[in-house]
Amino acid sequence: MSVKKTLEDRVQYRIKRSSYSTFILSDFYDLSDRDQILRALRKLIKKKLILRVGQGVYVRTKVSSVTNKIIPEQNIRDIAITVLKKSGIIVIPAPCEQEYNDGKTTQVPTGIVIGVNSRVNKKIGFNGRFVKYEKVTTH
Repeated sequence: MSVKKTLEDRVQYRIKRSSYSTFILSDFYDLSDRDQILRALRKLIKKKLILRVGQGVYVRTKVSSVTNKIIPEQNIRDIAITVLKKSGIIVIPAPCEQEYNDGKTTQVPTGIVIGVNSRVNKKIGFNGRFVKYEKVTTH
């Protein structure tokens, strides 16, 4: 006799087993329709298994060793880069990063400015810190 798993169980299983810790809604479209997926994700947020860091952007969580609060497994920059790559947007080093890498400056980039090849309208952040995008043209 087989046990039927709920959509929430299937989404939770996929999140736990994935090598990625960042997810977008389209990662789950093969399981069900959008409304039911959103409902399952909201339940997982209440269980503190995931966090919502942007519209349609979710991340696995861990407990902070400093504050004992729930935080994302990855930093915001890595989350944003993963989302952009999953969305088909090419990530390019921002001018401040390129100058630092070339040794033209000793000013260390903050990491919250990400260079992209096209316009991006995704607001990704956590705890009041949001990623900024800078369109970079390649010569």
